[in-house]
Amino acid sequence: MTKDQKDNLFSLIKSLTKSEKRQFKLYVGRLGVNTDSKFLKLFNLLDKAKSYNEATIIKSGIVKKTQLANVKAHLYKQILISLKLNPSHQNIRSQIREQLDFASILYHKGLYKQSLKILDKAKELAIVNEEKNMAFEIVELEKIIESQYITRSISTRADELAIQAKNLSAQNVIASKLSNLSLQLYSTILKTGYVKNEKESQKVTKYFNDRLPKVNLAKLGFREKLWLYKAHLWYSFLMQDFLNCYKYASKWVDLFHQNPSMINLNPVFYLKGNNYLLESLFFISNKSKFIKKLEHFKTTVNNPKFNKDENVSTLVFLYTNFHSINQHFIDGSFEKGLVLIPQIEKELIQFEDRIDPHHKMIFYYKFASLQFGAGNNKACIKYLDKIISNKSLSMREDLLCFSRVLNLVAHYEAGLDYHLETLLRTTYKFLIKMNDLHEVQKEMIKFIRGLQDIYPHDLKNAFKDLLERLKVYEDHPFERRAFLYLDIISWLESKIENKPVGEIIQNKYLVKKAP
Repeated sequence: MTKDQKDNLFSLIKSLTKSEKRQFKLYVGRLGVNTDSKFLKLFNLLDKAKSYNEATIIKSGIVKKTQLANVKAHLYKQILISLKLNPSHQNIRSQIREQLDFASILYHKGLYKQSLKILDKAKELAIVNEEKNMAFEIVELEKIIESQYITRSISTRADELAIQAKNLSAQNVIASKLSNLSLQLYSTILKTGYVKNEKESQKVTKYFNDRLPKVNLAKLGFREKLWLYKAHLWYSFLMQDFLNCYKYASKWVDLFHQNPSMINLNPVFYLKGNNYLLESLFFISNKSKFIKKLEHFKTTVNNPKFNKDENVSTLVFLYTNFHSINQHFIDGSFEKGLVLIPQIEKELIQFEDRIDPHHKMIFYYKFASLQFGAGNNKACIKYLDKIISNKSLSMREDLLCFSRVLNLVAHYEAGLDYHLETLLRTTYKFLIKMNDLHEVQKEMIKFIRGLQDIYPHDLKNAFKDLLERLKVYEDHPFERRAFLYLDIISWLESKIENKPVGEIIQNKYLVKKAP
């Protein structure tokens, strides 16, 4: 039965670069006995295969069915060992772990003094690079060794280690509490999006305040500050407090610029910080600062000194393209943004196995919004259908809901009236199921449902009436989130003034930009 890249071993082999494959074969070939081994033959077979097929493997005669599981497990382990030895996968953490392993070996051989010497250097490296969990682990091993080998040259050694262990433990506890809080808030926004009402707002605020540890900022290290800013950022996003989002995203990114060595040690956190900084600027519509930060971000990640593995390269692709699109939403330059779509779609194929469904959905929603803004309603519907027809999507319920609302508007604009009644019914049911039927959505659905009873010469008045009803929600603490996904106000104004929606948004941006 074909499993088609869902097999872990096959996926791992397909992720290897040419140099990693070459190194694996050199690593295996260091022992002559391996050159004709079953696991190496299996590697060569899977490397050439386009999909994983167990029947094909058995038919090749390389391995019997009863042996396959063991051979696959052995091959998987050998590939990981080979990757571990690859210089491109070496970093400060792996160096510290390696020294800790060496020290443990020396300790078990009874060479206590040699072990302590290595541990002392590893501990210093861990503390300097903010690897406090590993530093704590090293101190615990030092305590064990000191209990068997007393270094008389330092009479206060026991007290010294006890104080170090206590301080590191306290810092790790704070980091753990903050990281737990940050992760839970992040999970909430991925699942449900922004708070929808006062009840949710109070619940999130209580959750945040109850779990936020009291800290002295001056005594926090890099990692604790990072988790603190993250927790505040996610709370601000949930509350739609975008000025505070900008504040804490700026603190996050500035923290890295104040500690430049941490950028290459923690590139993922650096990238994510920049992503949220740009997203905050997008939401507060500060295009001049947005462009400046985006260009700085691109310059940094394209610098040869910026380390990129497969994971980092994927994030660079995501964030660069998300925000390259977002800049066209700020000022309504949708036509200019359309050229990005085919470029990104082509690259998406290359990142197919590394981008999760959630991020693909965001791309499709942005593509749809660009097309809608440019007046290409059928193209907009095509991208929205990729989201709506995917029944396995369970992330970002708010985006799923607004995809359906935009789909209704796009069908109306495209003149596909014969679909509207069915779409209205299914959209209404979906929003009720998601518990996401709010005033803006109710007004939109009611308006579109009543369009068939409005005479053409009364349409403009109907648009004006809806605009007045929706205007009251533009600054509403919970209802305003509807306008983050779909600028209904500008769309209505475009219908009333008989102008493209992009022109309406551009004029608003120019007025806002004017001193």
